[in-house]
Amino acid sequence: MASIRAAAPQFLVDRLDASLAFYEQHLGFDRDFVYEDFYASVSRDGAVIHLKCAPKLEAERAHRRSEEHLDAFLAVSGVQELHDEFVRRGASIIKPVEQRPWGQRDFYVEDPDGYILCFSEAV
Repeated sequence: MASIRAAAPQFLVDRLDASLAFYEQHLGFDRDFVYEDFYASVSRDGAVIHLKCAPKLEAERAHRRSEEHLDAFLAVSGVQELHDEFVRRGASIIKPVEQRPWGQRDFYVEDPDGYILCFSEAV
């Protein structure tokens, strides 16, 4: 039977090396591959993000940031521990851990290219 086994957002980045360093050093992701210095994949615990060195619209990034539009939602366990790990690693936490009325506890991280990642745990 056919099935979808995974999905990976593709983020357009200004500098692939800087983005890779952020995901590895600040969020604890592993580098899966780098292709010709313009495309890469990082992952952690089954969550995958693709990074592509290409121009992006800064106005679109600013709009998403101002309206809290997420670029990636990552379901996690141990949300408080993950938050504390990211703080120790120096990640840019733009929204602290909070209980949401829809039964989730989550926090937001912004990467160097302005992408907003929500790390969320059902409670």
